[in-house]
Amino acid sequence: MIEKQILITLDKPVTFFGPRHKFLKIIQKHFINVEIHSRGNVITLRSNDEEALNEAINRLNQLISLINKQHSMSEELIDMFFENKEIPSVAKEIIIIHNDKGKAIKAYTPNQIRLVELAKSNDLILVTGPAGSGKTYTAIALAVKALKNHEVRRIVLSRPAVEAGENLGYLPGNLKDKLDPYLQPLYDALLDMMPKKKLEEYMEEGTIEIAPLAYMRGRTLDHAFVILDEAQNATTLQLKMFLTRMGKNAKFIITGDITQIDLTNKNMSGLIVALDILKNIENIGIIEFNETDIVRHKLVKDIVRAYEKWQNEKK
Repeated sequence: MIEKQILITLDKPVTFFGPRHKFLKIIQKHFINVEIHSRGNVITLRSNDEEALNEAINRLNQLISLINKQHSMSEELIDMFFENKEIPSVAKEIIIIHNDKGKAIKAYTPNQIRLVELAKSNDLILVTGPAGSGKTYTAIALAVKALKNHEVRRIVLSRPAVEAGENLGYLPGNLKDKLDPYLQPLYDALLDMMPKKKLEEYMEEGTIEIAPLAYMRGRTLDHAFVILDEAQNATTLQLKMFLTRMGKNAKFIITGDITQIDLTNKNMSGLIVALDILKNIENIGIIEFNETDIVRHKLVKDIVRAYEKWQNEKK
C-alpha cells in the first residue's frame, strides 16, 4: 500500500477537520479507493492505486487553498467543491446595522455572514453552535434591522425557563423579578443596538417583547421577527408549539447549543429532534456554528475545545 502525507497549513486546522473531525469524515466519502487519516495537522493518505492517491492529494490541496480564501468550511462548501460547482466568495465581514452612536454591528465570521445570507431567503432558520459564537447576537441584529426597515412590526424574543443548575422558584421577588435576570442576555444585546430609552418605549408599547417560551402558547405571531434562544432546553412539544406560532409575514430564528442541555433528560431536547425532522423542508435554513466562530475572549475557544475533548473521552 502506498502512503503519502499532506500538511494542513491553515492558521486553524480545526477549520478543515471540523468539530470531532466531522468534515474529514464527509471528505472521506468522496474518495472510494483512498483511506484518509489525520494526526495533529498532518493528513495521511493510503491506497493501492497510485493514480487515485495522487488525484486525492491534488483535490485536497485545492480544497485547502479554497478554505484559505473562504476563511471557512461547511458541509455545503464540501459538496459544492466535489460537485465542481461555482463557489461564491465570502466577505471577511459585513455590516448588519449601525446603532445610535454610529457603531457598526457586524457579522464577523463566515458562519455569521452565512446566517445573514440565509435570513434573506428563509422564513425559519435553526442555528446551533457553542457559547460565544454570536448566534443570538447576530439573530437579534437581523431582527432590529428588520424592524428599522419596517419589514416587520415587532420583535419577540423568548427563552425556555430552564436554568443552568439553578431553580427559579428559590429566587426572591415576583415572577417578573425571577425571570428578568434569566432574560438579561437578550436585553444586553438589544441595548448594544439601541438607546435604553428607546428600548423601554418599544417594550412599553409592545413593539419589542421579551418573554419565557411558556408565554407563547395560544398565540399567532404575525408581521413579527421572532427569536427563540437556548432552544436546546425546549422539549419537543414546546418547540412544536413555538414553531406553530408562525403567522403571516413572520420570520423565526431558533438558536441553541446542543452541548449545553439543562433538561433532566437530555434526550428530550426538542432542538435535536427539530434539526432532524425539518432538515429537508424548503425555506428552512439550518446552520451549525463551531469554535472558529467564537468572538469572545480567546480563552473561550480553548475552554470549549477542552470540554469537547473531555466529553469525547467519556464516550
